[in-house]
Order: sequence, then C-alpha cells, then structure tokens
Amino acid sequence: MSVEAMVQKMIDDLTAALVDATKHDKGNSAAGTRVRKAMQEAKATAQAIRVQVQADKNA
Repeated sequence: MSVEAMVQKMIDDLTAALVDATKHDKGNSAAGTRVRKAMQEAKATAQAIRVQVQADKNA
C-alpha cells in the first residue's frame, strides 16, 4: 500500500471517529470506548507509515 493511501485511510478513519467523539462529549461512554479504539488504530497506522517512509528513504 502506498504511503498516500495509508495516510488517506487514516484520515478517513479519524473522520468517522468524529461521530463517536461527539457522542462521547454528550456523555455516551460506549462511544468513548470506540474513540479510544480508533485512536489506537490511528497510532498503529501512523507507526506503519513511519516505517514505510523510513524504508523508502533508505532504499
């Protein structure tokens, strides 16, 4: 997967998490759990992007 595609997927996932973030702000604790999950996935995706960019740089 290209770095551009990885970044776009991350943006799409975070945009989708905005709905749950709004629900969490209104007091929905289950939505907070989904937001935390989305943030963990974003962290993993960000790390994968960093690794790919570093590999491309060293190639």
